[in-house]
Amino acid sequence: MANTILSGGVRNNLLTLQQTTAQQSVIQNRLATGRKVNSAIDNPVNYFTSMNLNDRADQLSGLLDGISNGIQTIQAASKGIDAITKLVQSLQSTIKQAQSDNASNRPTAVGDQSNGTSTVLGKLGGTGYTGSKSAKDIALDAKLGIPAAPASYNATTGATTDASLGIGATMTLSISAGSTTFVSTTLTGTSTVRDLVNEINRSGIATASVDSSGKLNVTGTGSDTLKIGIAAGTDAAALTNAQANTGNANAALGLPLTTGATGILSSGGNSTVRTNLINQFNDLSNQIDQLARDSGYNGKNLLTGDKLSIIFNEKTGTNQSKSDIQGETITAANLGVLTAVSGTPANSKQFNIQDDTSLNNMADVLTGALTTLRSIASTFGSSLSVVQTRQDFTKNLINTLTVGADNLVLADPNEEGAKLLALNTRQQLSQTALSLANQADQGVLRLFG
Repeated sequence: MANTILSGGVRNNLLTLQQTTAQQSVIQNRLATGRKVNSAIDNPVNYFTSMNLNDRADQLSGLLDGISNGIQTIQAASKGIDAITKLVQSLQSTIKQAQSDNASNRPTAVGDQSNGTSTVLGKLGGTGYTGSKSAKDIALDAKLGIPAAPASYNATTGATTDASLGIGATMTLSISAGSTTFVSTTLTGTSTVRDLVNEINRSGIATASVDSSGKLNVTGTGSDTLKIGIAAGTDAAALTNAQANTGNANAALGLPLTTGATGILSSGGNSTVRTNLINQFNDLSNQIDQLARDSGYNGKNLLTGDKLSIIFNEKTGTNQSKSDIQGETITAANLGVLTAVSGTPANSKQFNIQDDTSLNNMADVLTGALTTLRSIASTFGSSLSVVQTRQDFTKNLINTLTVGADNLVLADPNEEGAKLLALNTRQQLSQTALSLANQADQGVLRLFG
């Protein structure tokens, strides 16, 4: 094929038109893809830098799901702690209700003639006493010392001689309940039953009074078995005698004679209210265990001792950034909550709801349990704050990486549109110039016309 020879003017205009068309193609591709760098050929530095930034952003985006799951796991545990706290508070209310019903199981004794012939009642005045003084007043005014004698009444003078119990010139009073013991050696032979009543009331362990029939009544202030004894003398032997309740003067007061190990006054019986609260207390205690087991999320439960690991960056090894959150095993037993029973506990996992000391101990345990729960909740709250902060940081970092990557490769549609418009204009002008060049060449043909 013969070579076609173009004139210099036509060839220059044709080259310009080809260049314009090529530039139009590039601009059109940028507008179509929205990117000014579509391959390494366009700009290798920007292309690969953008790829690296986008790859890191993608990796961090993948970690966001794990961070989100970690937040939900911590929140589930936190909600569980809140609910368990309410259960413990309900247990506290149950204990307070049990403590408020304390009258029916107090150890109580009433002076009784059957315990001995020389009771307070037995010395009110003997046979044929017709005085105006009441039996209660005669009993309260009776002297504790010697000699023992009944009260008498002189009908002629109207005078009353108070009774005396003949215990001794000095005496020792011993009262004990549980681990508390009260000892008094202040009573003398001239002291009265009224003084004795005041001394018993001063102990804080028991209360005493004399009823209208002249009988001495003693009631423990707590539910523990009460031991009370009075004996002549203030020395060590008298103290032992009073505490042992053997060979002492309890009979003179109508109180039982027994041994210190057994106790004078045993528990007065079980409180029905406290008995009825056993199931309520134990049901609430069981709910603590069940609620803790139900506080998991996506297979992780921080209230059953699971460990939660949340990864924050895309690196490995020592460069990896993560948070390890160790859970706590929350159970009623771990919080110190025992099973309520009525009577002597069978093991160390039970407590007697009828016993005041046990109730007080359990109240202290529940207060400590609330402190423990609040401490755990605070730890989880701190961990949650850290994870949420890292979540926000990761989202912002992903946005920064994506924007940075886009800035390297994305095209400005306004700029590219303006360039395309300019190239279209140039193309039209190039076509016109090419046409004019062809017309100039055709002028030669007219010379042969």
